[in-house]
Parts: sequence; C-alpha cells; structure tokens
Amino acid sequence: MRVCDLLDHNNVFPELEVTSKPELISTLVDTLNHHVSEEITERAKEAVLNREDIMSTGVGRGLAIPHGKSTGLDRSYAAFARLTSPIEYGAIDGEPVNMVFLLVGPEAQNSLHIKMLSRVSRLLNNQAFREKLESADSADAILEAFRNEEEQFIKV
Repeated sequence: MRVCDLLDHNNVFPELEVTSKPELISTLVDTLNHHVSEEITERAKEAVLNREDIMSTGVGRGLAIPHGKSTGLDRSYAAFARLTSPIEYGAIDGEPVNMVFLLVGPEAQNSLHIKMLSRVSRLLNNQAFREKLESADSADAILEAFRNEEEQFIKV
C-alpha cells in the first residue's frame, strides 16, 4: 500500500484554517465520514486524541503526524493539511505546526500501521519534498507531489 493511495480530494486541505490541535484532529478525522459510519469516525477520533495525550505527534520543523488505531476500521485512512496559520501543537522542538499528516488504521493491523507511519515519516522528513508541499497551490498539486515523491521513493 502506498501513502498516496490513501489521499484524495476529500482529505487533502491546501489551506486549512483551524485554531487548535483538537479542532485540527477533529477536522481531519471527520474526512472518514466519506467511508465509514459516524460512530466509527468518533472512535477513530478518540483513538487519535488518546494517542496525543500519551505524547505529542508534533515531530518538529512545523510537522505533525497524528495517528491512531481503532476498532471498526477495515483499512487505513489518511488526511493531509497545510494550515493557513501555524498552531501550537506541543511539538518536540516547541515550534508551532503548519503541516499535518493524519493516519488511522485498524486496531488489529499493528505492523501495517507502523509500516505506513514509517513511510509517511520518511517522505515528510525530506526537506525538498516538504518544500514542494509548501509551494503546491491546490489539492491536485499536493496529490501529484505525493504520487511523484512516492514513485521515486519506491524505485530506490
């Protein structure tokens, strides 16, 4: 499974306006409503927020990768947002966050979840790729950037 296969126009936000971490997570997890019931979406949201309570997923340099595993999900889902204004996130470097990749998956698929998190982290830790995402002017451009980057990543 490729990261870019989890993204589409319903879950990519080139200019998301939120003011807090809970609002951000809620907005991104709510994109699951296109695929699963509201009850399952709420469980996924709770899983991601509980994960944040354990330790912030703000990994530094303006990036956060909130994630969680939940019952009721049959596969992994994702969302990506570039924020119009950075928000306080409790990141490890103390800096606000302006780029976020959400990943949620089935509780029973721990190894796949870890593999996908690793791939997302590897992609987004590439400074040149983050710069492409920052300069992308639309959801289409963001989706294309993920596809192109992952094609290069898979070839390596």
